Amino acid sequence: MEFTKMQGCGNDYVYVNGFENKIDNPNKLSEIVSDRHFGIGSDGLIVINPSEKADFKMSMYNADGSEGKMCGNGIRCVAKYVYDNKMTDKTTITVETLSGIKTLELNVKNDKVETVKVNMGTPILLPKDVPVVSDKDKVVDEPIVIDDKEYRITCVSMGNPHAITFIENTDDLEIETIGPKFENNPIFPDRVNTEFIQVLDRNTVKMRVWERGSGETFACGTGACATVVACVLNGLTDDKVTVKLLGGDLFIEYNREENTVYMTGPAKVSFTGKIEV
Repeated sequence: MEFTKMQGCGNDYVYVNGFENKIDNPNKLSEIVSDRHFGIGSDGLIVINPSEKADFKMSMYNADGSEGKMCGNGIRCVAKYVYDNKMTDKTTITVETLSGIKTLELNVKNDKVETVKVNMGTPILLPKDVPVVSDKDKVVDEPIVIDDKEYRITCVSMGNPHAITFIENTDDLEIETIGPKFENNPIFPDRVNTEFIQVLDRNTVKMRVWERGSGETFACGTGACATVVACVLNGLTDDKVTVKLLGGDLFIEYNREENTVYMTGPAKVSFTGKIEV
């Protein structure tokens, strides 16, 4: 099977052209290719397929084989893949995902995509749709006890469920210990991605993320979007924020008039190759 390894801010996936390859069991294949010792090594698998509703369809699978509804860093790389490989000549494309159709604007230089701006849609705050167990209209700055310690969480879905909590210093965070306890807490019926946020100023935050099914990753696009929504709801930042991740920076704008989040960031090819599966 031919593949392309791509990354956006270090959030790396194995990309397979579903127009040319028939993938019978993508869940198992994702586990195989994601293994960093016996496979290629990645945060998961993304298959690019034809769509009857949009220009392309993206199917995304986590490293543990579970299917994800949306991946912000992944969808930017999909845009780069289809443009750089001459599958489209358009610089504005639509991509079908399990969380809806997304519109992407491609920034092209020397006939290659460098950055992509994604309309990530409307943030979901209603608890049953995030989902998170709560009797409130929305979960904003609500207490949760994890490992006998109280955290304050804001819950947002950008196609994936996110719990955002603000801490003083992300560098000192023992995320391998605390991350799984957030992910598997019973108030999150579908598990949860958790963002640990240090606010630097009104336009800059630092973020570390524990993703359900993948563990700590270098970046999370939907998480960065959810983080900025949470920051605005808690009055901590302005609408335009640079989110500093382990793998680089994402630029997020929460347009409150449109109630829409826009994400801009890089998309890069690491390497291409073939693997026996």
